[in-house]
Amino acid sequence: MNPNKDITRIYSRKFAFVCLSTLFFSASFNMLIPELPEYLRQLGGGEYIGLIIFLFTLTAGFSRPFSGKLTDTIGRKPVMLFGLVVCIICGYLYSILSTVIGFLMLRLMHGFSTGFTPTAISAYISDIVPQHRMGEAISIQSIFFVTGMALGPTLGSMIKLQYTFDVLFYTSAAMAMLSGILVMCITESLAKPQKFKLTLLKITRYDIIVMEALAPAIVTILVYLSFGAILTLIPDWSDHIGFANKGFFFMVFTAASLIVRLVAGKISDQYGRINVIIVGIIILIIALISLGYFDYTTGFIISAALYGIAIGILVPTINAWTIDISHPDYRGKAISTMYLALEVGIGMGALISGFYYLNIIERIPIVMYSCAAFGGLGLVYAVWWRKLQVNLYR
Repeated sequence: MNPNKDITRIYSRKFAFVCLSTLFFSASFNMLIPELPEYLRQLGGGEYIGLIIFLFTLTAGFSRPFSGKLTDTIGRKPVMLFGLVVCIICGYLYSILSTVIGFLMLRLMHGFSTGFTPTAISAYISDIVPQHRMGEAISIQSIFFVTGMALGPTLGSMIKLQYTFDVLFYTSAAMAMLSGILVMCITESLAKPQKFKLTLLKITRYDIIVMEALAPAIVTILVYLSFGAILTLIPDWSDHIGFANKGFFFMVFTAASLIVRLVAGKISDQYGRINVIIVGIIILIIALISLGYFDYTTGFIISAALYGIAIGILVPTINAWTIDISHPDYRGKAISTMYLALEVGIGMGALISGFYYLNIIERIPIVMYSCAAFGGLGLVYAVWWRKLQVNLYR
């Protein structure tokens, strides 16, 4: 724990810089997502669309145990910067390695960015805000992430429509560079950071899965299967329904998510993480069913809004839940366990949906219904967990 941590205050210069850095980081890699399927088709790799998200999340998941351990040892700031440097390099290399193999290799490399930076950001915030306002702080920071998630795809599609893929890739790199500059302006929050040494890269099973974070991890996997499918299929589903800007879904999704995040974290601070998570999963299930059922513009927009509300509730609440139950000295590892589950969920959702889809548009509703079923399993688990906790403390 940081001995200088303020016990009551959320808003500070450090917190503001981390939030702004989060915005540019999120925009950097999310602005590519709507246009990458078309780019891969132009390279001649249309059958590999499911790998666009899967490969990214594969290395992100692989790097989580390393980022968690390094965050708890060498410090939060260097781990944030490493992920941002990866983003910058990949942004410039997309236009150079213009073959299917080169593209897929870059998707693997690019995944290290989200494997490192978000883990360190969450740990950094847990150092500089009070425990009893953790849900509120995580919600505020996540607003900036989701704003980048919304503005990124919308901006990315606009750039591609007006310019070229190369301009899109360079803009992505520039966004990551802005994020890195902001991180350079903050001070380290870990009380006694160590110098990096190669032995720190030795990972044991205790570094991969922190058992106290297992419950949030299970819920995260079941929830984020749907997100992987949506990232993979929504660009084509948007085009089928009639939206020229393939980032429109994410714009609606984010607007709804932003609104609910203003209150979701504070509500979870007051009424408990599990209660709020259960409500979020119920809304998620409704959103996925409606997204598969309605294949016209109004239904699409309503579904996007509902999905945004669900994710806006779930993301900060699950993050705060993980921080609540983790030991302060191993918080980075606990957060990395939860994020590893997130990558597994997104990656499997993207891979399975992409290979099942095979450019047959009629299969997309089936994928959405299947994701809703997995959400139902998450709901059952969350209800069981709440009942278990009630029985333990009777």
